[in-house]
Amino acid sequence: MFIICRSGTLETLQFAAMTASVAAVSGRAVTVFLTMGALPHFMRAPAAPPPVEGMMGERLAASAAPPFGQLFEQAVELGDAKIHACSMAMDLLGATEADLAPHVDGVLGLTRFLSDAEAGQLVVF
Repeated sequence: MFIICRSGTLETLQFAAMTASVAAVSGRAVTVFLTMGALPHFMRAPAAPPPVEGMMGERLAASAAPPFGQLFEQAVELGDAKIHACSMAMDLLGATEADLAPHVDGVLGLTRFLSDAEAGQLVVF
């Protein structure tokens, strides 16, 4: 499974994380590509919490659900998941690999990601 995570809203990040962690723990190989609005939330020092969107986002923010970052970490630790940052988005942020959260495997270009995803299932959040 190949996941493009481009939205930086809490609800979307949470569902992307749930999808990645359940798929990885269920034995599926998962590759997550972080870009645009999602990427700033995967830095060692995220700038701000993700914005809440809609009623479900508000309920999620007030709940005791495991945070999306923890779910992505579990996908990597407990399953076959790899998380990569988009090289163009990294350039736009002026960030380096050292700025990424420890569970992010490094930087990858969109061309390579799409080439790898060609024969798999692609999901966009």
